Amino acid sequence: MDLATLVGLLAGLSVMIGAILVGPSAGMFVNPPSLVIVFGGTFAAVMMKFSMGQFFSAIKIALQTFFNKVSDTEALIEELEEMAKIARKDGLLALEGREISDPFLQKGISMMVDGHSPEMINSVLKKDVGQMAKRHQVGADIMRGFGDFAPAMGMIGTLIGLVQMLANMSDPKSIGPAMAVALLTTLYGAMIANLLALPMADKLELRSEEEKRVKSLVLDGLTSIQAGHNPRVIQELLSTYLPPSKRKIDDDE
Repeated sequence: MDLATLVGLLAGLSVMIGAILVGPSAGMFVNPPSLVIVFGGTFAAVMMKFSMGQFFSAIKIALQTFFNKVSDTEALIEELEEMAKIARKDGLLALEGREISDPFLQKGISMMVDGHSPEMINSVLKKDVGQMAKRHQVGADIMRGFGDFAPAMGMIGTLIGLVQMLANMSDPKSIGPAMAVALLTTLYGAMIANLLALPMADKLELRSEEEKRVKSLVLDGLTSIQAGHNPRVIQELLSTYLPPSKRKIDDDE
């Protein structure tokens, strides 16, 4: 689980709920018609923008911000270095049947063992990365759609409330409560967008970049193994994907 996403969400909710509870009445912040306008209108607008399949994948996509885990870069480098040693000593066929932690790496090794050319392997795996990036971008776009439409629907709800209020100006005592109810839709829309949808969209894009970086590392490793490069050279090449503080540096450097 991604603790940053969870802690950020809980902290944001705590601040909002705390601010509401210190007021005179927390019940005034709950208005079913306003909730229907914001949530119903936002879902309808997003549904119009995307296909049904993409829309109903939104829940699964949102959960990726909490539970999706990118492969450990350091562990992958060590695994690739070990496979480079085996391939250099016993040949590529010696990698057949080896247990591999990463599915993308497993696919590349299987293609190498089957005798496919480096060009074919790179073409297939890069296309795999490209399709993955497109799926992730659609997920981020869906969440960004929620973030874009929720404030707009909140404003629409506020305008509806203001029209109803102005149409009933004969009772001055009702103006204050009616104005408060009208503004609740704007509040709901702003909270959905800035506390949930837009941060999730940004996190999904970050996840996609992390996965592309890991898969680029795997591609470089596979190319080097198939070319028969020295395992030490491969380790140095792949270490460039690590922060400087985690790289293994020779004493004479």
